[in-house]
Amino acid sequence: MLIDAHQHFWRVGRNGFSWPTPDLVAIHRDFGPSDLSEIGAPLGLTGSVLVQSQPDDRDTDWLLDLAADEPLVLAVVGWANLRAPDAPARIAELARRPKLRGLRPMLQNLADDAWIASPDLDPALDAMVAHGLSLDALVLTRHLPHLLTLARRRPDLNIVIDHGAKPPIATGAGAEAWAAGIQALAALPQILCKLSGLLTEAAPEQSTDALAPYVHHLVAAFGPQRLMWGSDWPVLDLAGDYAGWLALAETLSGVSAPADLEALFGGTSRRFYRI
Repeated sequence: MLIDAHQHFWRVGRNGFSWPTPDLVAIHRDFGPSDLSEIGAPLGLTGSVLVQSQPDDRDTDWLLDLAADEPLVLAVVGWANLRAPDAPARIAELARRPKLRGLRPMLQNLADDAWIASPDLDPALDAMVAHGLSLDALVLTRHLPHLLTLARRRPDLNIVIDHGAKPPIATGAGAEAWAAGIQALAALPQILCKLSGLLTEAAPEQSTDALAPYVHHLVAAFGPQRLMWGSDWPVLDLAGDYAGWLALAETLSGVSAPADLEALFGGTSRRFYRI
């Protein structure tokens, strides 16, 4: 059973759409369930986790409406303004939707790297924990110390790191800080990680071998039972293709035991997102 732990749908010009911009020609169009089914079905894809792409309530509401009648989508990770005065009420409203499993503040785009560690977010985080929702952490290396601060302060909050925290594959600059940050976070049992989004972090001229040390570190730090494969499609289309990334992840991960393969490519995401 293959589950994609991280993919997106969007409609250009609707539902609070602001990205991708027109210069990203390959992905500046509408994407929906039929597009994912077309590329995933031949590979044995049985379900996905649909993740927000726009920091807008309209996007989250649309995704949940779409997912309600779409059997391919097993869970939704939405967005909410966690610092809004009405955040707890909005979270409670969203949690009533059957497929919502988590929220994702788009931390990589915020001016304050320490935003996620602020105690000001506690009312929203309390509501997330109360309603059984997890946090998807869209972070870069510079955010990892602050994510660690949050995780140590909130052991009750389940967290998954998106895209392996986007390691510096293209330049290698800061790779040691990235590796240390990942290792520190992996020591906390409530933190998991997604093996996703790595192809778009490499430079166009790099071979796929450049990803190997980063994939190996993620597998060593988290193990297959706390690591989940995701495509980051259709963003993936900027640097590769769905079948190619799936095959590459299978190869680079070095995972071979049946139980570990099942975990990495479906079981971990099923447990984490309760699907």
